[in-house]
Amino acid sequence: MTDSFAVAIEPLLKAIGASAVPLDQATASDVILDWEGRPAVAVRLDFSGTLAGLIAAVEDELGAPLGSLDRVQKQAAIRTLDEQGAFTIRKAIEDVADAMGVTRITIYNYLNAIREAG
Repeated sequence: MTDSFAVAIEPLLKAIGASAVPLDQATASDVILDWEGRPAVAVRLDFSGTLAGLIAAVEDELGAPLGSLDRVQKQAAIRTLDEQGAFTIRKAIEDVADAMGVTRITIYNYLNAIREAG
């Protein structure tokens, strides 16, 4: 991988929680990026901390853990998490419900209300 390519993709990799992997260490689930017509690097995506990171960011934004928020704040947290794509992550509904101390049905109700309001 060229130095300029490594520098160019570094912020992206950091933002999405990915890492660059040498081509000879790539696995079938890695994404191979080409540079100047040749394979340059494998990108390994790591979704394990993604939801936790999104939750932490929302908690920082709202100034409290999800479980201690009032109903209106919880709805705002769900709106933010939904806008950030959190609920596309497998088991996110259950994990967010646990973090908030509510049921999955409550999360679905919040999402339905948010999405219907447009």
